[in-house]
Amino acid sequence: MENKTIYILAIESSCDDTSAAVLCNNKTLSNVVATQKIHEEYGGVVPELASRAHQQNIVPVVHQALAKANIDKKQLSAIAFTRGPGLMGSLLVGTSFAKSLSLGLDIPLIEVNHMQAHILSHFIEEENYKIPSFPFLAMTISGGHTQIVLVKDHFDMEILGESLDDAVGEAYDKSAKILGLPYPGGPLVDKYAQLGNAKAFPFPKPKVDGLNFSFSGLKTSILYFIQRETKNNPNFISENINDICASIQYTIINILMDKLKKAVKQTGIKQIAIGGGVSANSGIRQALQNAEDKWGWTTYIPKFEYCTDNAAMIGIVGYLKYKELNFVDQSVTAKARYVIE
Repeated sequence: MENKTIYILAIESSCDDTSAAVLCNNKTLSNVVATQKIHEEYGGVVPELASRAHQQNIVPVVHQALAKANIDKKQLSAIAFTRGPGLMGSLLVGTSFAKSLSLGLDIPLIEVNHMQAHILSHFIEEENYKIPSFPFLAMTISGGHTQIVLVKDHFDMEILGESLDDAVGEAYDKSAKILGLPYPGGPLVDKYAQLGNAKAFPFPKPKVDGLNFSFSGLKTSILYFIQRETKNNPNFISENINDICASIQYTIINILMDKLKKAVKQTGIKQIAIGGGVSANSGIRQALQNAEDKWGWTTYIPKFEYCTDNAAMIGIVGYLKYKELNFVDQSVTAKARYVIE
């Protein structure tokens, strides 16, 4: 098995991005993502529209991934797909397609936990990129999740802490909505934050026991702050947008870093990897890089294309599971809630 060339076709459809990738062992040959623009006019993802768009996109996206990789479908060793967590309608499209293709080609089927894939994306072989050694701490930060995970092996993970309410990506997007910024607002908050004074407007940090997180209180305090200030000055947001965003970002990063410092102290592990859509945030990436000098951590920050939802990260899990002959049969079903075990 070690010397065998394994080709994995991976499919990701957990939310509003349809993605397909082809991996040769642990290297990405193609990673195609079709982003759904329709949700922008609604200010958030509409599940029914997302699943319909997946149905339209999945065949051309898979076709493009195979063409870019210069691979015929008959050369494929297995099909890997996102089983969950995610939007049920979206997951069903990817799951059904993967099952059908696996059956038609008579090749193994591999189910993948989306959040586990964000963590294991660090094991995709890339030039000039270091791969973490076990054990390490992973912080998964996305629109739906905020977790600190102890990673003992590829498939031996323990959640040490997670958000008790909103995920960090929600905190960014909902703050952006309060400021009247278009969806998705998180990247815009990051963009304006780079031009502002991070200490212009202090926001409270929630007190949460252990390594768990809470962001709903922060969101509420931002809402009340904006309501109060715009009552006094209707142009407050437009006149202070950079400083407001910088202050929000500063508070969120402090919340995340405080918990990570606590996790390092608790476990004695100084290897830190991040994953998930919010790991594309420039402020968070900079804070982690600073931690290497400040506290002697070794940090692992993924390439931008592996931060947001993509099929290459599903493919690397597929490859690692293939080596263990960890396959599923046609009775497998999608799981909207799928906890890392």
